[in-house]
Amino acid sequence: MITLSHLWRALLLCDLAQFATPAGAGPKTFITVASTTSTQNSGLFEHLLPIFEAKTGIQVRVIAVGTGQAIRVATNGDADVLFVHHRASEQAFVDAGFGLKRYDVMYNDFVIAGPDTDPAGIGGLKDVGAALARIAAARALFVSRADNSGTHKKEKELWQDIGQNPMSGSGKWYLETGLGMGAALNVAAGKSAYILTDRGTWLSFANKGHLRILVEGDKRLFNPYGIILVNPKRYPHTKAKAGQNFIDWIISREGQAAIAEYRRDGKQLFFPNASKTNVATPRLTRPREFVE
Repeated sequence: MITLSHLWRALLLCDLAQFATPAGAGPKTFITVASTTSTQNSGLFEHLLPIFEAKTGIQVRVIAVGTGQAIRVATNGDADVLFVHHRASEQAFVDAGFGLKRYDVMYNDFVIAGPDTDPAGIGGLKDVGAALARIAAARALFVSRADNSGTHKKEKELWQDIGQNPMSGSGKWYLETGLGMGAALNVAAGKSAYILTDRGTWLSFANKGHLRILVEGDKRLFNPYGIILVNPKRYPHTKAKAGQNFIDWIISREGQAAIAEYRRDGKQLFFPNASKTNVATPRLTRPREFVE
């Protein structure tokens, strides 16, 4: 006769079995990568990580937040690798001794998306500063991530370049969300507002509604990504060897080719550019606006 105690014991054994390590196999090594919402929302990690894990046996756990928050995570020693997209902040992280060498990995670009109606009349402009000036003059709705991410940092730089402080319109036409890229795009779609977005997330975003790309191609919209090993001398508990293995693979011919191969609806989302620090990737196609 099966008693209630027998049943509970069986359920407990089943739960424990989920975490049992197969005979002869040691615990799997894993690393923590502090990265951006764009690398996660675009689906890039879903494409890359299984390839790396199958090759090395090293599992990768991603903390996907804005660049500013990702840097804080790494600065606290809560990650082994930092993989973000704001070069000045990345270099400051290295210069302060929190990380070792910064490696170029890839790039894409930012674009300004907005409603089909285009109330500020920015469609087709090649000067991003002129586009933002028109949005501010028209007091047209603009959604900001306002989360200290790489995208938000770029947006603030662009406003500063034209001597404009959009905070004067905060809560009126300038809408601060504190959200990641995908969620901020949802807000922009819902409110038919303008927004600065990285192209990778835009191409992966399903809920575009009446939004379309209105401004692109300005060299100021260049969006480079870098990768850095968190300094093991400062944080001895970090997994420096496994973290460096991940970096070495990302900038290798194989890793760079995997980045170049990733597409959504036939469109390439990221363009590898680690060739300055490693062997160039074959068959590399780059947007001509950003060829260096």
